[in-house]
Amino acid sequence: MSIDRKALILQAATLSFVQFGYKATTMDQVSRIANVGKGTIYTFFKTKEELFEEILDKASLELTSVMNRVAAEQTTFTHKLLNLLDSILEFRSDHELFVKLAQEVRDIGTAQALEGVKRMEAYALDFLRQQIEDAIKSGEVKPCDSSIAAFMILRMYLALTTEWNKSHDPLDENRIKEHMILFISTGILL
Repeated sequence: MSIDRKALILQAATLSFVQFGYKATTMDQVSRIANVGKGTIYTFFKTKEELFEEILDKASLELTSVMNRVAAEQTTFTHKLLNLLDSILEFRSDHELFVKLAQEVRDIGTAQALEGVKRMEAYALDFLRQQIEDAIKSGEVKPCDSSIAAFMILRMYLALTTEWNKSHDPLDENRIKEHMILFISTGILL
C-alpha cells in the first residue's frame, strides 16, 4: 500500500501551523510530525511559504464548497444571505488554523498570518459580492456597489458576532439576525 507523502506532509504542516502558528512552524517540525525526512518535504515544497499557500488553497476550496451549498438553497435573498454569513463564521471558528492565524495576527502581527486571514476573507467577500450582483439582476436587491455592500454586510455581521461580545453581553443568533435584517432591508431611518 502506497503512502501519499504529499498529503501526509500537508496534514502535518496544518497541525504544526495550528499548534505553533505560522511564525514558529519550521520544516524540521513538519518533518518530525509527518515522520518523513526533511528532504522528502522539499521534494514537494521548496519553502514553508509554498507549503502554507497549498494549505490555504485547500481551505479556500472547502470554504467555497460550503458557500456554494448554502447559495444553492431555494429561499429568499435575505435568508440565503444570513445563512451564508453563518456558514462563513462557522467555517472560520471550526478551522483551528484560522483561529490560530487570527490569534497570531493579534498577538504578533506576522505578515504571512495576516495574509492568510485576508485571503480567506477575500474569498468570502467575493462570493458575497457575486450573490448580491445576482440578486440585483433578479430584482431582489436595489442597484448598488456590490463590493461595498458585501464588505459592509460581512463587517457588520462579524462585529455583532465577535466584537460586540468583548464589551457587552453576547447577542443570541436571533437578535443578530434581527439587526442584520433591520439595517439591510429597512434601515433605521423613518
